[in-house]
Amino acid sequence: MPAPRPFTVAVPDAVLTDLRERLARARFPDEPPGAGWQFGSELGYVKALTTYWRERYDWRRWEAELNRFRQFTAPVAGIDVHFIHEEGRGPKPMPLLLSHGWPASVWEFHSILPMLTDPARFGGDPKDAFTVVAPSLPGYGFSFAPGQPRFGVPEIADVFGSLMTDTLGYARYGAQGGDWGAAASTQLAMLAPERLVGIHLNFVLAGPPQDGSDPFEGVTPEERAALAATEGFESEETGYQRIQGTRPQTLAYGLNDSPAGLAGWIVEKFRAWSDCKGHVESRFTKDELLTHITIYWVTQTINSSTRLYCETMRGGRWGMTQHCVTVPTGCAIFPGEMIQPPRRWAERYYPIRRWTRMASGGHFAALEEPDALVDEIRAFFRELR
Repeated sequence: MPAPRPFTVAVPDAVLTDLRERLARARFPDEPPGAGWQFGSELGYVKALTTYWRERYDWRRWEAELNRFRQFTAPVAGIDVHFIHEEGRGPKPMPLLLSHGWPASVWEFHSILPMLTDPARFGGDPKDAFTVVAPSLPGYGFSFAPGQPRFGVPEIADVFGSLMTDTLGYARYGAQGGDWGAAASTQLAMLAPERLVGIHLNFVLAGPPQDGSDPFEGVTPEERAALAATEGFESEETGYQRIQGTRPQTLAYGLNDSPAGLAGWIVEKFRAWSDCKGHVESRFTKDELLTHITIYWVTQTINSSTRLYCETMRGGRWGMTQHCVTVPTGCAIFPGEMIQPPRRWAERYYPIRRWTRMASGGHFAALEEPDALVDEIRAFFRELR
């Protein structure tokens, strides 16, 4: 395989100037009196966020932070995959594949990467060190070129497996992810179980048994309450899935042309899916939100990223895995997560070695609760080294 090529993020000045000009010309819709967030992103908040984006947000600062990490691209499966590759600092670092989801980006891991690679620096045990490979999903961020093939989850798992083994030469490694990253980690565990030490998930998809047995046998009252919340998510929060899963191209014309539209579309998910109790900036700063949004804007990847939903739905692969995983699995269940299946359901698909109900945090665990997530990852893989 061709050797990885060093990569540095360097957005042209003209792209940033164009962004500010578009923000200055933003044409906002009206809003019914007292609407708040019940119909989508609140008008007042989107105006405040986009004003900050235009007047105060400094992309160059966060670009420089991203460039502190060792970044590369490598040709895999006909595309150039972008990835961070940070060497661990310890006696025997374990290779670990970190996979993000939508609408996040590889920037989601900026806080946990140093903790995973250099635990001693943060008061941890050097024996827990990982060498981390964190790719941008194909079609996301810097893993994109116009017109490139669109992949579903199985194809992404193929890409990541080839990257880890064929390109980087890791014979065995661990995998961790949430959202689409959890799906890719699961697929990878089924694709190449002999390569996986184990997988750790902070997003678990598992449905009730279909064999006629009582679906609530062994389900705790706490888990029943979480299932009730899941029903609310399915009825109120899945419209984006239908749009992105059926007509992503139509959606893209607006979001790729209007930064205000892109911000409104993405920030609503950070609010709805996090453990923020309705106050999005209690979990994320404006700069954190806008760094993710800006990555989508400057790479023009909102279309290619949402296409993953379409590939999944049209391929009939939506939902939990249809096959059993055989590699050791750890799960961190955050209380603000959109879907929280009971452990009994998950055990039908995964050999659960560690199942932890977390004290706080939601869908964006690496951003919301970085210390707690890192502790869980370390604890799970510690027994598998």
